[in-house]
Amino acid sequence: MTYGAYIKEIGRGAHGSRDLALDDARQLYAAMLDGGVPDLELGAIILGLRVKGESLDEMLGFMSAADDRIDHLEMPHGRVRPVVLPTYNGARKEANLTPLLALLLQRFGVPVLVHGLLEGYGRVTSALILRELGVMPSASAVQAQVALAERGLAFLPLTGLCPGLHSLLSLRARMGVRNSAHSLVKLINPFAGDAVLVAPATHPEFLELMRNLLLERGQRALLLRGTEGECFANPKRRPRLEFLHNGVIDILFEGEHESLRSLPHLPDAADAASTARWIRRVLDKELPLPKPIANQLACLLYASGYAEDFNQAKAIVAVESTGLLVGGN
Repeated sequence: MTYGAYIKEIGRGAHGSRDLALDDARQLYAAMLDGGVPDLELGAIILGLRVKGESLDEMLGFMSAADDRIDHLEMPHGRVRPVVLPTYNGARKEANLTPLLALLLQRFGVPVLVHGLLEGYGRVTSALILRELGVMPSASAVQAQVALAERGLAFLPLTGLCPGLHSLLSLRARMGVRNSAHSLVKLINPFAGDAVLVAPATHPEFLELMRNLLLERGQRALLLRGTEGECFANPKRRPRLEFLHNGVIDILFEGEHESLRSLPHLPDAADAASTARWIRRVLDKELPLPKPIANQLACLLYASGYAEDFNQAKAIVAVESTGLLVGGN
């Protein structure tokens, strides 16, 4: 395969470039994932897409190529759908509470697969916090499947899920810029079935692209503006929570925009040990659960089928958290 034709299409700048057709995008990304593109051409492709921006068809083609190279998992037994939590950004300023969301779901008996990075590049990853909480990473999809069956919770590093995507993500340290893989990993649902993907967008433009991608692919998902790119609801101000299923969108909670009446009690520091200690105290009901995360938990109990309807899901969370919700019911 030669790559000059692709670079000619996407590398003409923000105004002169053209989008790739879906099939061309799939073929190109397959070669990138397989390590078949020489470094010079690979850098040109990454930067061309970075300047141009990815189209819907391009992202669909990229995801199709990635799907063929992901180690898929079987759906856990039982009526409750598993929840998939992608965690690729980690904490910079605010504590990373993705592990709290995972452990809350596990407490309700909802199977949870967390996938992401072990290395944080200066940020505090979910892997580090989960380790503090006694949840060790699985080395492979097979091990993750066992952990799900035995404990209802597994953390699978990207290296064990899709090595090709991990290699492309790693190029950020070398090139200094993000690439398409940073968006694709947040859309990975490795289950061969109707699992619930929590899809965090980093900015409004990508929120719209993710919404269209999920609808085109027919995925069941909870879409939200992520907290520093992570998949938990901002504990200070709830984002809009959209439930996508069967080709429709249900707005389960609108975003909060008014001024805060009071600040929730959050970890004093964003390091792994401090965050883990705070999570333990929330799980032990010594500290209140921030209302936005309680709202997100209710959405996922409903989307996973744990609750028969959304009102029941909200009631279950309210009962479980009686007197401990920041901001009331």
